[in-house]
Amino acid sequence: MTGTGRSVVAAQARAIADAWSPPGAPESWWLTAATLTAIAEEDPLLDLASAIPPDRLPPLLLAAAVRFLASGSDLARHYPQPGGPQPPRDPAFGAELATFARERHAELAALCAGHRYQMNEVGRSADVLPVLALIGAADDRPLALVDLGTGAGLGLRLDRYHYTYRAADGSRRSTGDPAAAVRIECAVRSGAPPVPARIPTVVDRVGVDVEPLDLSDPHVLAWLAACVPPEAGAVTRFAAASALARAEPARSARGNLLDVLPDVIATLPAEALVCLVDTYVHVFLPPPDLERFDGLITEIGRERDLEWVSVDPLVPLGPDARATVQGLDVPAAWVRENRDGGVSGVIGRVGVRNGVRSGTVLGRAHPGAAWLEWR
Repeated sequence: MTGTGRSVVAAQARAIADAWSPPGAPESWWLTAATLTAIAEEDPLLDLASAIPPDRLPPLLLAAAVRFLASGSDLARHYPQPGGPQPPRDPAFGAELATFARERHAELAALCAGHRYQMNEVGRSADVLPVLALIGAADDRPLALVDLGTGAGLGLRLDRYHYTYRAADGSRRSTGDPAAAVRIECAVRSGAPPVPARIPTVVDRVGVDVEPLDLSDPHVLAWLAACVPPEAGAVTRFAAASALARAEPARSARGNLLDVLPDVIATLPAEALVCLVDTYVHVFLPPPDLERFDGLITEIGRERDLEWVSVDPLVPLGPDARATVQGLDVPAAWVRENRDGGVSGVIGRVGVRNGVRSGTVLGRAHPGAAWLEWR
């Protein structure tokens, strides 16, 4: 497979930078935006990214490779450490990054050729939790979580985390174990997402991935850490969540989710309500696979009640996006904002009860859990 055109990669990099660090974003997201902007504008970086096949997410893969190699170099001073502050903004960062890419071109190219970008943003559990609260309020069955595209499985332990939602008026609502090592804070920009007094009971959990990741492998762990946006909160969350995952491994199924999902669901307790969770996975599926998955949900739903929670950008990914991966209607304003570069994750819920399907869009969220809007 050949690489991606320079203009296409540059547009992708700018769109991702705008999504993570739009005007008014917390200062801690400056480095993420600066990295992606440099990939769009600096020739040594753009040359590297343009050589990466499009299905490997060139701007994000190169950003991870840079960060992976930056360890031990002068560039490392720009990157936050778990539990530490965000290093201050440096206007010279882009030029410094370009020099680094020029000097270590061969190493970066080799890293990108041998790896895939693996985003394990545990903060997205804050987008999923209010949906689980709605499900739990209407259905008293315990949940069996199936994390689609699970990667390292960090989303499988969302019931083990502590959550705080900060409203615009300064009020705060929290839930989860107060002593949890993984602490997720999210600003609520509009609406009132339901925050349960108790997180719904999870009686079984399993991840599905074409390549489940083994966090006990030091190289795998280091690569995943490099894939995390270089934002202090995200870095700290990943460190804590990956430590919990290593201490309490969850089971996973290897394979294409379209092929293995029925067999995975068959292993879950009969008394549990199946809850499929998809965060930034289906947005990367080609249209035929999205259609096939949609039909699979209907087919499984004839035999067993289930829920499908999605947090995905509109598709097709980019300025031409107009629909959700679940086929649900969204406000026209969201489509316009997406076209202007405001990419965000749309939170949707599809439920099947006794073979009857229903669905609704519930909100949208920052890709790195910085904010949430609820309808």
